Amino acid sequence: MDSIVPIEMIKRKIYFIRGQKVMSDSDLAELYGVPTKTLIQAVKRNIKRFPADFMFPLKNQEVINLRSQFVTSSLGHGGRRYLPYAFTEQGVAMLSSVLNSERAVKVNIEIMRTFVKLRQMLASNTQLARKLEALEKKYDAQFKLVFDTIRQLMIPPEPNRRGIGFMAK
Repeated sequence: MDSIVPIEMIKRKIYFIRGQKVMSDSDLAELYGVPTKTLIQAVKRNIKRFPADFMFPLKNQEVINLRSQFVTSSLGHGGRRYLPYAFTEQGVAMLSSVLNSERAVKVNIEIMRTFVKLRQMLASNTQLARKLEALEKKYDAQFKLVFDTIRQLMIPPEPNRRGIGFMAK
């Protein structure tokens, strides 16, 4: 089954802010194929559906952190005049009730599936760590190297970053 939006694209648009997995209003608008202004207007017309644990405005420092992390344009250069909103998983689910296009419904389903997969991956990694710890306690120090190596393999690799500029050989 082909999805309307690749899951990897959705994963890249899920951020961890204030201890929660969230998506920004502009990223959601892009996925839904509507202007950010349209998405926010729909939300504000139905504001009772979006309590603080579903949607919240980002603070200046959070916006700066996101912008520096993902190299996006800065505020105040003909762009947004207000701070972006972050939508939690429940807020994203609620968006399906205020955006009625066919694309919005299909995209929302894909986003919900992505949140579920991320939760499953996190749970399985936690379970694996617990099992490894139990095995480590069960066996003596002769296997310490093996357990340390497995633990290192569980750490996600850092992305390769090439240096900027000329490198002489």
